Amino acid sequence: MALSDHVSFADIETEYGLSEKEVKALMRDTLKPGSYRAWRKRVRTFGDRREHYK
Repeated sequence: MALSDHVSFADIETEYGLSEKEVKALMRDTLKPGSYRAWRKRVRTFGDRREHYK
């Protein structure tokens, strides 16, 4: 769910009980380093453009 651009961290927390910090740690542990960096960059970029993204 975290890889999807259409699911917010709040939705993930509601469904799975994982905070944003825990989701980021899980993604860091499970994705390859380059994939994690690309995901974080995408989340950060869209978050800067939209008020309610992730």
